[in-house]
Amino acid sequence: MERGKRQSDSEAAASSQSSHGGEEELIGSGSGLLYHERQRLQLCLLHALNNLFQDKHAFTRGDLNAIAHQLQLDDPHQENDKWWMLTLPSLVFKSHHNALTGNYDVNVLIAALEGSRHKKVVWHDRRTPAASIDLAAHDLMGIMLNTSVPRLRGLWTSRHWTALRNMHGVWYNLDSDLPAPQPFHHEIHLVSFLDDIVARGGEIFLIFNLD
Repeated sequence: MERGKRQSDSEAAASSQSSHGGEEELIGSGSGLLYHERQRLQLCLLHALNNLFQDKHAFTRGDLNAIAHQLQLDDPHQENDKWWMLTLPSLVFKSHHNALTGNYDVNVLIAALEGSRHKKVVWHDRRTPAASIDLAAHDLMGIMLNTSVPRLRGLWTSRHWTALRNMHGVWYNLDSDLPAPQPFHHEIHLVSFLDDIVARGGEIFLIFNLD
């Protein structure tokens, strides 16, 4: 029986390929399992959302593409003449995402969470220290970060989405660029981390449950 349990735990912690192409992993065992999707292309918002919800089926690339497309259609600043939408650059670099790699913007994040998921996205004023955030608030589901990260050995930079969430009484950094979730063993470490994110030009978004 013990041998079977060890084998089961080992299988649960093994990496696998998710249905949308990203690497996923379950860390830990029993009720302490953490779901963690790894980076693929520029689909970091997709990975961050699934990591936030701890569910690989929370969102798909098709879901986010559909949201980005609807946002573009709803844009009141679009010109009536749509001929320019047929050009190659406009087909690849959509106003709210890159059609080839992903790279979704904050409007997609807000629409995804405040639409059918009954969440509230609140931007944290960067002029206010992170210590002002009530990390113990009962309705705080998690935190989303948007930062600038170097790619291709520093040849260019891109914006990157990261999810943070408190699970089993511990806050975790679920960054899809990390090999595994990174725990913050003390709240002061998380506060310092958030202040550093802002100091380096990043943005903090607090995700609240409305139910």
